[in-house]
Amino acid sequence: MISRRGFLGLLGCTGLAVAGCGTSAGETAGQTLTSARALPAPFTVPLPIPKTAVPVRPGHYEVVQRAARVEIIPGTTTEIWGYDGTFPGPTFDLRRAGRTVIRVRNELPVPTSTHLHGGVTPPGSDGYPTDLVVAEGRGFRPPPGAHAGHDLSQWTFHSGARDYVYPLDQRAATLWYHDHRMDFTAPQVWRGLAGFLLVRDDEDDALPLPKGARDLPLMICDRSFEEDGAFRYPEVDPSLLVKAGVEDDFMEGVEGDVILVNGAPWPVLDVDAARYRLRLLNASNARRYRLALAPGGRFVQVGSDLGLLAAPVTHEAITIAPAERFDVVVDFSAYPVGTEVTLVNTLGTGSTRDVMRFRVARKAKDDSAVPRRLSRIDPPDRSGAVATRVFDFRMTGQGGGAAWTINGRPFRPGSPLARPRLNTTEVWRFTSDFHHPVHVHLAHFQVLSRGGRPPAPTDAGWKDTVDVRPYEVVDVLVRFEGYRGRYMLHCHNLEHEDMAMMADFEVI
Repeated sequence: MISRRGFLGLLGCTGLAVAGCGTSAGETAGQTLTSARALPAPFTVPLPIPKTAVPVRPGHYEVVQRAARVEIIPGTTTEIWGYDGTFPGPTFDLRRAGRTVIRVRNELPVPTSTHLHGGVTPPGSDGYPTDLVVAEGRGFRPPPGAHAGHDLSQWTFHSGARDYVYPLDQRAATLWYHDHRMDFTAPQVWRGLAGFLLVRDDEDDALPLPKGARDLPLMICDRSFEEDGAFRYPEVDPSLLVKAGVEDDFMEGVEGDVILVNGAPWPVLDVDAARYRLRLLNASNARRYRLALAPGGRFVQVGSDLGLLAAPVTHEAITIAPAERFDVVVDFSAYPVGTEVTLVNTLGTGSTRDVMRFRVARKAKDDSAVPRRLSRIDPPDRSGAVATRVFDFRMTGQGGGAAWTINGRPFRPGSPLARPRLNTTEVWRFTSDFHHPVHVHLAHFQVLSRGGRPPAPTDAGWKDTVDVRPYEVVDVLVRFEGYRGRYMLHCHNLEHEDMAMMADFEVI
């Protein structure tokens, strides 16, 4: 059987240096793609703060997906594909129940589909992978592919731009948006198509948590770079590899050797000796992180994927899978002025161990606090569930016939695996053979158990993504509210997603 490395060579795609870093029993979840250029010293680049989107009129925004050259690695430029030509894209800072329309114009040479991750969104605006925006004047036809996703009857095309409608009738939370194109989500997010969308409400505003400049969204991801500064990524459609019978070096997912925060490599930020709210997002394709503070310290978690917890939870370390979010408070007044506090990844080695650094620069007034109670959240009760369903995430087949599947089959658009009823709850059981961060569109859930035992401390609160580890069984209580229509669940290891580890469900 030909290896993917050999396959790339046959296609003329040479120069990929690969170092394996994950197995099905390991803590990491992908294979490392090593950069071809010398990397900068950590903690020399200031932390960027993404710009805040400005409406063109009340409730209406416009954003353009376009290529741009930006300095990520000092001394060179990288072509990104970004919303408004930035990476991350602009942050949409919005209010609960403030109906928002975002017009996305595509000026890229490829189709796109924008998904608001965590949004309670009508099905027509959910960013279904075959509901695509194509740049004006460009034709597009899906390539012959590996699975039924290339049935043209399931594809929709919008010329130039389209409006995504977000009613935002949901709790305050740290959401994010990213490309969701069929078969190509991984390479297109890798090139920069992602950003934050923050939902705020009166309940969150009324709490004495850190605000303003001390409320920081931090998008953490990994990338690799070519000698000329370009992003390095395997230039092969991963879905076609399955059809071609190729043993894929990157079948487990792609990991980079440079850690970026808000698009900057191992950045540094001067902070006051005060509390900060850090909105942590793992926007990596496949890499998991176990975040800790050096020379020591604690995270006080106040929110999860979908908003406030009932009460704060203290962690010495936080394991965060792709697409998960953790809102945490770090009290930098616990360190003497002049202390350098490093956010580290204890699952990483070498260049992937450090994430970013905070320098405690000055004493400052701080009137923030973390209350003992944050929000009212009823504990999950499986007795009210109207159904129990099992979704098995694993590789099926062997050799050239191997594929990532849910319940033994690859993604088939228009063929739902479940039809839950609106305004009901169900128990969904996720089982796996590998690290699979499972994401459910529209529906929010609470974790009931892991392997028959209580949830982990990091499972608290309402979630849309759960880290399902190798040979683990995770039960979640899913609530179907908002809209009827077609939605998805899938693995948020983006290479797995592109290899058809997705499924439809229809809310009826």
